[in-house]
Amino acid sequence: MNEREFDFKDQDFNRVKAIVYNYAGIDLNESKKNLVYNRLSKRIRFLSMQTFSEYLDFVEAQGEAEFVHLINAITTNLTFFFRENHHFEYLINTVIPGLVSQNAAKKKIRVWSAGCSTGEEPYSIAIALKEAVPTGWDAKVIATDLDSNVVNTGQRGVYKNDRLKGVSEERKKRWFLKGSGSQEGYVKVKPELQDIIEFGQLNLMDEWPLKDAIDVIFCRNVVIYFDKPTQSKLFNRYADRLPNNGHLFIGHSESLYKVCDRFELLGQTIYKKLH
Repeated sequence: MNEREFDFKDQDFNRVKAIVYNYAGIDLNESKKNLVYNRLSKRIRFLSMQTFSEYLDFVEAQGEAEFVHLINAITTNLTFFFRENHHFEYLINTVIPGLVSQNAAKKKIRVWSAGCSTGEEPYSIAIALKEAVPTGWDAKVIATDLDSNVVNTGQRGVYKNDRLKGVSEERKKRWFLKGSGSQEGYVKVKPELQDIIEFGQLNLMDEWPLKDAIDVIFCRNVVIYFDKPTQSKLFNRYADRLPNNGHLFIGHSESLYKVCDRFELLGQTIYKKLH
């Protein structure tokens, strides 16, 4: 007896695979089959549909709006402030001082958080900029993600206390407002951090409407969902946007080895653009 609420055939999984690959470059393997079933079942139930094939017909008919729901459902957005803290230490102690020296004439720094999830990463970058860039500089973070829900969470800037497990007491006091009453157990980032971050929804497979020159890119735990050709294309596009010696930070389980030869590994998934 089939205990599943919805019939989920191989052809349904193959359709899901094709949709997410064509739309977002995400490569789902067989090991993700149960995850896809569990995550999309909630959506099918919510829409009062009976089968996966009915839902997938609906996705293809609706286009962009439902594609985003589907992608949101199957990608995981779990993060916290100063995750992989060595990246932020390196940003504060090495990258920013270098940029301050290099960009002294224009007094401008731009860091792109590509795959910003619920906002903890761009706010951590913003704290680094506030702490290490001289006053009077135009230093900002561009924060983008495919998932419109997490972008909205980032814009609101309200988080449960447990997301601050990587933050020192000194930083908590300096950069966060403690919730009380109905907001007990939550914090809100201070407006001065929100003011230097521009959040937006962006599919990395599409054109990038980024007007500014980018000095540093954080793209951590994003390409784990992509196959090698898609990774290669993406990292080459990043190289095109960065100046020579510009920095790229990727996730601890990711690598550019045999994917893109335009960066030099400095250690601990920190790369510098060569050409």
